Amino acid sequence: MSYRPFTRQAPSMRLIIVAVLLVFTTACQTTSSTGTENYGPKYAEHNQGFTAVVVAYAPEMEGILGRIEADPDASITKMVTYKGIKYRIGKYHDEPILVFATGMSIANAAMSMQMAFDYFPVKQVVYMGIAGAVNPQWQPGDVIVPERWYYHDESVYANPDPNQPGLSVLPAYYARFMAEQPARKAADPHYPNYKPFHFVHPDEVLIIKDSMDKPQDTAYFSASPRLLAAAENAMANMPAQMILGERKAKLSVGGNGVTGSVFLDNREYRKWTREVFNAEVTEMESTAVGQVCTVNDVDWVIIRAISDLAGGQEGVNVEHIYDKEVSRVGANVLFAVMDELATR
Repeated sequence: MSYRPFTRQAPSMRLIIVAVLLVFTTACQTTSSTGTENYGPKYAEHNQGFTAVVVAYAPEMEGILGRIEADPDASITKMVTYKGIKYRIGKYHDEPILVFATGMSIANAAMSMQMAFDYFPVKQVVYMGIAGAVNPQWQPGDVIVPERWYYHDESVYANPDPNQPGLSVLPAYYARFMAEQPARKAADPHYPNYKPFHFVHPDEVLIIKDSMDKPQDTAYFSASPRLLAAAENAMANMPAQMILGERKAKLSVGGNGVTGSVFLDNREYRKWTREVFNAEVTEMESTAVGQVCTVNDVDWVIIRAISDLAGGQEGVNVEHIYDKEVSRVGANVLFAVMDELATR
């Protein structure tokens, strides 16, 4: 028996393969040309639509939903779930609202906020939650609406320098970053007073958005002036907010807040954040919310009710004692801001 060499069949086989490839390529090109219109977020413009009423976790959501349920001119009419996150749709007086909880932490806050912008037309964000005080003048139940938000733990963890006690061996890029600090500090009064905390050397997040041709270091994110003004007017006209029937809450607009991926419960580190960032409060979501809103060009403001002095206690932190009570006061402030926005 004889066998034909495979190469003798190659010309006809090549023709078949080429024909199949041409059909496949044409199909791919056809799919690509018509399918690309479906890629990307549904909502590219956010100049009208919902006011997003946002919190971090369950006790804060209870305060929001309780206020809506008690108000005859407010309601939740629909709930949709995307990737496990519940987005409630309704109205507060005549304003369409989108109510959801981001979940605790930077990653959850960024993810769920960007999802909201991708799936819904959101024109502005009013975020409320509890926070730890950095400035010891604040007590549980006080409410602060910071103007600027910083990441406190975007940083370099460095080895000690064996040749220079007290100093660290820093990567070249960070040495260049630190060399830029005097000029940046001179140009911006809100720029941090960077210095290390032991082996932790503070850094900045790199962001990119439309109008930027490359990522840039960003020290902080500023809340929208229009919403800050609304918060200031709302607080000035609110009745006294009592905390457990014992004292009046202080309500304040302005200053700085810091966000990190940690539950800050160390007094020395808290003091460091005060020195470096001139911070009033600390928590785990707000700067991420501010970053996502900034990149999407959506107005935003953050309301924070104080639950404790971060790391200021002796023994176990007792922030859980006040979380529902201060969330209630924070919700009162949030809806006072909503009422103020309705008059503008």
